[in-house]
Amino acid sequence: MARPVSESNARPVRRSTPKPPTVTAKSKLGPVSSDAIVLIRTSGTLDKGGGAGGEAWIIIADGKRAGTAYINMVDDTVRGLHPSFHIFLNRPSQGRQIGRIAYERGCALSQYDVVYAHMRKSNTASRKAAEYAGFTEVTTQNDSQLVMVWYRGRYDSVFKPTGSSHAIDHPAARIVI
Repeated sequence: MARPVSESNARPVRRSTPKPPTVTAKSKLGPVSSDAIVLIRTSGTLDKGGGAGGEAWIIIADGKRAGTAYINMVDDTVRGLHPSFHIFLNRPSQGRQIGRIAYERGCALSQYDVVYAHMRKSNTASRKAAEYAGFTEVTTQNDSQLVMVWYRGRYDSVFKPTGSSHAIDHPAARIVI
């Protein structure tokens, strides 16, 4: 004999999945002018710019600490031993175009003529900031992350040096010691 179906065991009406909220800027303070951003050289830690061949900077925006930037030497099968640039911005400093200037100035202040940046493929903010600073994508099939490269000086369309001078004469290359 079949059991009668009671109202309490009936399936609820199917509801549509709510749409996620729109993503707003992480900071409502707006962009920071490039004149208000300063990189201060620091010793860094062993794994963040303080190791052999590494460099590190504190990023200051509008007189407040905005984050850190550093270069580590990384060894991989495709590129061998190479400098890799990383930027970490504090949450209130994200979305204020500080990363663009930090990429540009960090590379200009570094001792290297060729600098790589490794980042998650889904990190569009870092990608846009790096592209703004002159990085180009060089990711291969063997790379699990997005890899971009920056060259010091002027280069033609195949990224070969056009001159022998690598001097920097740019206001973005200032540093406070």
